[in-house]
Amino acid sequence: MASIGERAKVITSASPHEYFQKTIHQALHEQRVEADNDTVAYLVFLLVDFIRAERLFERTPDGLRIRPLALHYERVLSSRSERERHAALRRLGDVALFIAGLFADSLERKLVDIDYYIAMGGSAYGFLASNPPPRALGGGVARVFQELSDKFTDFVDVLGEVGDRSNLKQDANVLRLYEVWLRSGSKRAERRLRALGIEPFEAPHGTRH
Repeated sequence: MASIGERAKVITSASPHEYFQKTIHQALHEQRVEADNDTVAYLVFLLVDFIRAERLFERTPDGLRIRPLALHYERVLSSRSERERHAALRRLGDVALFIAGLFADSLERKLVDIDYYIAMGGSAYGFLASNPPPRALGGGVARVFQELSDKFTDFVDVLGEVGDRSNLKQDANVLRLYEVWLRSGSKRAERRLRALGIEPFEAPHGTRH
């Protein structure tokens, strides 16, 4: 599989910020998701930031790795200040959203799946909405984190659409697509299944509204 850096080379017609701003708006329209302008700006920043491998990956004795969500949560619990806790929670939410949106296919080979990422990421953003960092992103920070929490699955779908348009991820096979729908209740996965002539018939578990 190509690396994030290699796949990001498709973004050549504009600056990464301009490219993702346009693509996210297209994805929001395609997925029929409404979002506050500040939340859209946050998603753009997230994508621009994480296409740089050194921002997503962390150095370990075994080389560059994406830190598991459980270790991000451990960092939250061991935080020695409110500022550290906010930073750890935001990192947890951001990584969960990015991976669930762009690399859901890879999760089938892990001990945890997309529903775990949705639950952890949504909860992290929800805590930040209720306890916003005192100096971050201006006065609208609580509103942004609340929308990210409330619509986490929708934004996973939006980033998935961005990934499809940008070649930042590979298409899932039909069985994997169905599994994603079962585990998360993803509206996007449901529409893609129907486009393939497959009618989802079992009520999905863990759906977030």
